[in-house]
Amino acid sequence: MNKLINTMKLLLIAIMVSLTTNSCQQQYPDLEDGLYAEIVTNKGTMVAKLFYDKVPVVVANFVALAEGTHPQLADSLKGKPFYNGIIFHRVMDKFMIQGGDPTGTGMGSAGFKFFSEFDTSLSHDKAGILSMANSGGYDTNGSQFFITEVPKQNLDGFNADGSLKNCNGRNVSCHSVFGELVQGLEVQDTISNVPVGQRNKPNEDVVIEKLNIIRKGKAAKAFDAPKVFTEQEPLLSKKLEEQKAKEQEIIKEKAKEAAVNFIKANADIKGEVKEMPTGLVMIHNAKPNGVTPKPSDRVLIDCTGLFEDGSFFFSTIAEDAKKYNQYNEDAAKQGAYQAFAMPYNESATLVPGFREAMLNMNIGDKARIFVPSYLGYGASGRGPVPPNANLIFDIEIVSLSTK
Repeated sequence: MNKLINTMKLLLIAIMVSLTTNSCQQQYPDLEDGLYAEIVTNKGTMVAKLFYDKVPVVVANFVALAEGTHPQLADSLKGKPFYNGIIFHRVMDKFMIQGGDPTGTGMGSAGFKFFSEFDTSLSHDKAGILSMANSGGYDTNGSQFFITEVPKQNLDGFNADGSLKNCNGRNVSCHSVFGELVQGLEVQDTISNVPVGQRNKPNEDVVIEKLNIIRKGKAAKAFDAPKVFTEQEPLLSKKLEEQKAKEQEIIKEKAKEAAVNFIKANADIKGEVKEMPTGLVMIHNAKPNGVTPKPSDRVLIDCTGLFEDGSFFFSTIAEDAKKYNQYNEDAAKQGAYQAFAMPYNESATLVPGFREAMLNMNIGDKARIFVPSYLGYGASGRGPVPPNANLIFDIEIVSLSTK
């Protein structure tokens, strides 16, 4: 009996979805072939084109939820269009509107999480971009989504050069774009401007009354959301790792070329050129009879950091900062321009390339070093250093430290 009832429920949903789809197609005759979401709210209607050909898993998740056919939906939520009746619980003017939480708090979910999917042609580069909300990392997507009011490319899952971000990094935002509004941008703006209270929740509910999926054309009609999600989502993690590995190979090849250019550009600097197996390059000016520190020692280091183009980003030496017109009086008062102490061993909290160079130097030695990005700040970057930046440092091991 229960099996018969469940079968009848699924049949009824299929009939309702078919009727809704036909009605929507008649309502929007000017839409070109594709997959669309009609988001009907109590503030007006928005229509978003879904990029099922570029990010099929993310779109499959959204479509299957909207149609109540998602294979991983919590049992208590199965068998009905998920988004109908849900509110936009977070609204931020000049940023975005966010919905998709069945609890309306921003803390709820559909009972599952899935992996991110990115396409470098899809960016948060305009108003009306439809994207997945998450709580950080690669694998915390669920049912919540947002629609941008302004460009927010810092939310992309990739850097400006197209390389993947380290989405597991601290304070790194990575969101999967999967659609954009083709109608109703003014409705998004209206919602963005409603009065809000705590946690940017609207004082009066902004309700998604219905979220209908529109299929136009043969390819869109053939898009089987539950099947796509079931078959392709488990492969996303492996694809991401393969993409990262491929990018690292490209980065290393480019770093080799940059290292050759570094040696040529610094041919007039006194010292022995040392090309390390790791990719680090040193032009090492060793002090005669210099003392080699013991691993238990701490050393004082002076350094100046430059980008590949020779522009300045950091120095412990006041004269170097002045040379590059980057001297800061306030920083000087706080003791910024002085050698810093580091343990002369692998525990030193330095980027790997800098640490390797230090451990190949004695007291009094100087060196200009080329640090490839993967031995520097990597895909995340830090402060003034952008992601995947090769760096140049001038280093001097000044003395042993007594601290």
